[in-house]
Amino acid sequence: MKITLDNVGRRFNQEWIFRNLTYSFDSSGNYAVLGPNGSGKSTLLSVLLGSLSLSEGKISYTEQSEVNADEVYSKMSLAAPYLDLIEEFTLQETIDFHFQFKTPHPLVDTKSILDLLGLAKSQDKALKYFSSGMKQRTKLILACCSDTPVLILDEPTSNLDNQGVDWYHELIAKFTSNRLVIIGSNQEHEYSFCPNFIQITDYK
Repeated sequence: MKITLDNVGRRFNQEWIFRNLTYSFDSSGNYAVLGPNGSGKSTLLSVLLGSLSLSEGKISYTEQSEVNADEVYSKMSLAAPYLDLIEEFTLQETIDFHFQFKTPHPLVDTKSILDLLGLAKSQDKALKYFSSGMKQRTKLILACCSDTPVLILDEPTSNLDNQGVDWYHELIAKFTSNRLVIIGSNQEHEYSFCPNFIQITDYK
């Protein structure tokens, strides 16, 4: 799916977070949205997801034809540190619940996801007992293993140790072919596979 931004801007109160941004995210491309903390990366990603409205400009989504804005959410997957999980659910319940709304990626089924996650022994444990790193792994696996044309990851290795970062790169290598991938980051190891960059500070 292609996402096109036409002279878009977003402000909160009187402060412009970004403005005069015209850009195209092509299908199957890998993109990094860069900038320091608080610069507006997450705001732009929320706009791309359709969860935050624009203050000005136009955004369009195209597959074979233009996609209705009301249907965009079904074609996207997101993992982000601020994304809440249902703490009372067990890991297995979380996976089963998620895939009531998303189709698993062709390379996996809901059973093999536990093996990929490396947390099979914790499948019956409630998420409220998970460490921050285990929760981040769970968010990443759910997003990457959903069969959606767009994958958006905001600060994907937050709370991951070195082993977790290696695991993240394995996920990226396995599950990003033929998808539009957009990474919000200020750490190069998170977006090292992306040849395309947007500096959000260029649009202030």
